[in-house]
Amino acid sequence: MRSADAATYVRTAMALVVVYLVLIKFVPAVIIFLIALVIALDGLDGYMAVYEESDGKISFIQYLSAAMGDRSMKEKVSSVKQSIKKHAPHGARMDVAGDRVVEYSFWIVFTYLHVLPIYVLLIVIIRHSFVDALMASKGTSSKMKTSIGKAMYSSNIARGGINVVKFLAFSYLVLMYIAGYPAIIGYVLVGILVAYILARGVAEVYESMKSND
Repeated sequence: MRSADAATYVRTAMALVVVYLVLIKFVPAVIIFLIALVIALDGLDGYMAVYEESDGKISFIQYLSAAMGDRSMKEKVSSVKQSIKKHAPHGARMDVAGDRVVEYSFWIVFTYLHVLPIYVLLIVIIRHSFVDALMASKGTSSKMKTSIGKAMYSSNIARGGINVVKFLAFSYLVLMYIAGYPAIIGYVLVGILVAYILARGVAEVYESMKSND
């Protein structure tokens, strides 16, 4: 088993642990720490795949340098990623599947607990289901080519931003449910997160449509 796939399975299992801890109203600080760890692992599996495919020749610092725009390292990492696509074509889709299971687990538990209205969950599921299918059929989910796609979906700022907002929103929902924090802040954070998710979905749809040109 590839280490990147193992990381996906681990974070998926951890998300289910988080759900259980929320249900039993465990210590919020522990739950929030685990949420942060689950989100962090989402960024780590990509490096693990590159590290393994390069036989350890690309360090984490070099991987970060590529992500930050170092042209020489970016080309080197890109070359390794192309090799990964040939040897493990399922890897990218497994990563997306892991993302969805983690995210749905969090949305579902807070809907089940009546912290969130069900229409929020439905919006997220519908958005992901149709956009993921469209992107998979076009084969453009791993590398955006349009300026909108790069800015809203594949850029480091966009990816980092969505993860930060997810962490803040889900962590605050934990505090709302267990510690009785004010609901208005949680609803604002959820509104921002859903808007962010929809905006990225628009970028993905635009990317897939332009790929026909």
